[in-house]
Amino acid sequence: MQITRGFTALLLGVAAILPALTACSDNGNHPTGPRVADNDARASAAKLDDGTTRIKHNVRVVSATGDITTAVGTYRTLLGALNPNVAGEQPGGRREINWDGVPPVFTNNDLFPGNFFNVNSPRGVLFTTPGTGFHNTGQGFIEVNPQYDGEFNTFSPTKLFVARGSTIIDVRFVVAGSNTPATVTGFGSVFADVGRAHSTTIEYFDALGRSLLTVAAPRASDATGLSFVGAVFASRVVGRVRITAGDTPIDASVVDNVKKAGKKRDLVATDDFIYGEPRASK
Repeated sequence: MQITRGFTALLLGVAAILPALTACSDNGNHPTGPRVADNDARASAAKLDDGTTRIKHNVRVVSATGDITTAVGTYRTLLGALNPNVAGEQPGGRREINWDGVPPVFTNNDLFPGNFFNVNSPRGVLFTTPGTGFHNTGQGFIEVNPQYDGEFNTFSPTKLFVARGSTIIDVRFVVAGSNTPATVTGFGSVFADVGRAHSTTIEYFDALGRSLLTVAAPRASDATGLSFVGAVFASRVVGRVRITAGDTPIDASVVDNVKKAGKKRDLVATDDFIYGEPRASK
């Protein structure tokens, strides 16, 4: 199979599963916020499959902007049933992170540990960044810059997540609660306030670090400002993903400037992460 890098998913209506060449609650096991129940998601997926689904090279890409609820439900269905937040390897299904149950000690500051969702709440992911750390917010980042008030909306209220000092979040997969390298079938993310085409991407890598695919989140189409993009592969080939959320990190000295005169800056936050069950690499 030949996979072409740099593929950008095209939006078909508000949600699409496209050809590619290339939350759960943090206090429990059920997704929160806007979502489609699994049965409804299956119906949505079936509807999308009727005439609008095209598949190439065994990769499906789901993307949406505006009302992203149907697209997120479809993506969940493609990955399978939601697994509990427990250590160990499940035979299939998916895991989710929506940030909302992160405790106060790691909220509204730069103290969020990159191994939180493998040690504190085992979900098989380790975060790193070339920046200075990570920031989980329950206040829309106004604790960083008061001018961000109203800038970033949530899909699953009330928290969002970014890297500090960088727009890059690297996500490595391990068997939940361990250091055993793992692979997944896919990964998708909700983004808040994508203002520029190609500023916000997810790049997928195999277990050997080879790039498989890059997809771009669509620009926000309405005042809510939410976008979603995710890819599902035919087998467990993804060992790591790199999220690039916008082109400028949040900071006390910068504001989003996509449409006004002057230097263009697109500040973007992440919400729900949705990914296949991390299982030991073979």
